[in-house]
Amino acid sequence: MNEDNDFEPREPKGNDEDRKDNDDERQQFQFPNNNNNFRNIALIVGAIILSLILFQTLFNSPTSETEITYSQFLEQVEQDRIVEVTIKGGLIQGTYTGGGSFVTRGPTDATSYLQDLKKQGVNVTFKEASEGNWFFSLLISLLPVLLIIGLWVFMMRRMQGNNALNFGKSQANLVNKEFSDVTFDDFAGVEEVKEEVEEVVEYLRNPERFKKLGAEVPKGMILVGPPGTGKTLLSRAIAGEADVPFYQTSGSNFVEMFVGVGASRVRNMFKQAKENAPSIIFIDELDAIGRKRGAGLGGGHDEREQTLNELLSEMDGFEANEGVIILAATNRPDVLDPALLRPGRFDRKITVPAPDIKGREEILQVHAKNKKLADDVDLSVLARRTPGFVGADLENLANEAALLAGRRGKEVVEMTDFEESIDRVLAGVKRKGMAITEEEKEKIAYHEGGHAIIGKLLPNADPVHKISIIPRSQGALGFTLQLPLEEKFLVSKSELLDKMTTLLGGRTAEELIYNEVTTGAQDDFKKATDIAKRMVMQYGMSEEIGPINLGRENGNVFLGEEIVKSNEHSEEVSSLVDREMRRIVEGCHDKAREILNNNKEILEELKDRLLEQEELEGDELDELLDQAALPANR
Repeated sequence: MNEDNDFEPREPKGNDEDRKDNDDERQQFQFPNNNNNFRNIALIVGAIILSLILFQTLFNSPTSETEITYSQFLEQVEQDRIVEVTIKGGLIQGTYTGGGSFVTRGPTDATSYLQDLKKQGVNVTFKEASEGNWFFSLLISLLPVLLIIGLWVFMMRRMQGNNALNFGKSQANLVNKEFSDVTFDDFAGVEEVKEEVEEVVEYLRNPERFKKLGAEVPKGMILVGPPGTGKTLLSRAIAGEADVPFYQTSGSNFVEMFVGVGASRVRNMFKQAKENAPSIIFIDELDAIGRKRGAGLGGGHDEREQTLNELLSEMDGFEANEGVIILAATNRPDVLDPALLRPGRFDRKITVPAPDIKGREEILQVHAKNKKLADDVDLSVLARRTPGFVGADLENLANEAALLAGRRGKEVVEMTDFEESIDRVLAGVKRKGMAITEEEKEKIAYHEGGHAIIGKLLPNADPVHKISIIPRSQGALGFTLQLPLEEKFLVSKSELLDKMTTLLGGRTAEELIYNEVTTGAQDDFKKATDIAKRMVMQYGMSEEIGPINLGRENGNVFLGEEIVKSNEHSEEVSSLVDREMRRIVEGCHDKAREILNNNKEILEELKDRLLEQEELEGDELDELLDQAALPANR
């Protein structure tokens, strides 16, 4: 369920002969590609240069002529050694008495030496300076123009898909039902989203049933959700299910270097859709053209804003827009212009969330259809071990597991392959060849052991599933994997405190054993501090500050908007927030130190086992951690 993949229309199903005929027909009307354009222009420029050289050779550089000075020319005239001359402006060409020719340059006014030529009986011919060389001069003057035109045609063909004159033509692809083999059966995990979209498809199939009840189909629907949740896949399913023309495009297709091109393409796209109504227009990555107006330095003359204004007018303007449904997708609804989201334009906002545990199992079933799975593969267990994974992550997980099995020469994909692929997605590929000293390995083992013991003992922490001290490609020198038993939509204060205490367990273990600290807890501190900040400023979990939300949304900053909001809180409140955050973090730190002091022997045993095996999980890990116990006063 990879949302970000560019969608290309599928070839229609049929026999080999039909497909061959279709390919031959397309090839007859296929424009030359960019490489052919460049080659053709290079040939034209080369031909022009060769022509210039040829004409220059023919008209300006006679090979049999000897160049002499003007003084030598006068001496030859005086000695009566010249038979005839041809004068073209300041250029003098002549023939000697005994044969041979010469060329020289003299004054433009020939009267100074003409009398001497007549006295010696030299045959004199006058020609215009440009005579015989007009074509060469014309080519010289037109050469820059020809080069500019050639480069212009080349650039326009590259930018406009080999069609330099159709600047304002829509770039939307017409996708008919027979070109898409994706259906609603391929979209799993969020049934309520599928139901809302199926309603629109049903209306297009049987509009009379709804019109009898006075119902009108929504003019527009916008799919909103995190990257990878399947928004684009859902649109492909609509194209595969609907019996109407489906125009697919992306927001970036409307923005070009020429002013007015985007608005013209919007008009052209809606014109085509209206001519083939009922129809559907799908705009992927709507935020590329739908950002809030007035946020840029260009004002109303900004190209992106002109495109947005035209889109707003076409969706719900003065003219009725009957039979055309607009479908869009974005993962940034917070930056969209409010005029886009009002009723009459995008009437329905459909949120495509990350799937829950049941949805993840359904998605894994879809991606496991074409894979040979071993009997020990339990998709429900994999669904529980992948909290927070979206459709694209699960698709990647299944593919990674199949690649691992193939690399190891297996006939089927086993559960161990899936579990290792989870680690690869979460932490990266193992880097067993990374040179780590035994002393550093020992510190990493203590660090991860501290996380694991506290995660095991605290009642509101997620259960520890696996510990590893093998470095990973994403920068982790080791990790402790904790997985929740069930999906949680509300988090209590005690759960947040236990999570912070677990995060601080690694640093606390280093302090306890070595009486000094390392840089390995940097990411743990970052996460713990962020939780403490949210508890104080957003969740109202500080007794000193009380149930007050002091946070503000940190959306993207646009040019033209206010960048810094000063004096939002008084210095007294800011100081109080800092003290409360420090109090919460230090309280969790003290709690972690007390727990690890009480389980120092278990920490040593866990360290020894990790240095020996590098990874611990399953019953062996549970057996070790079951020996740990909370201090007597807790």
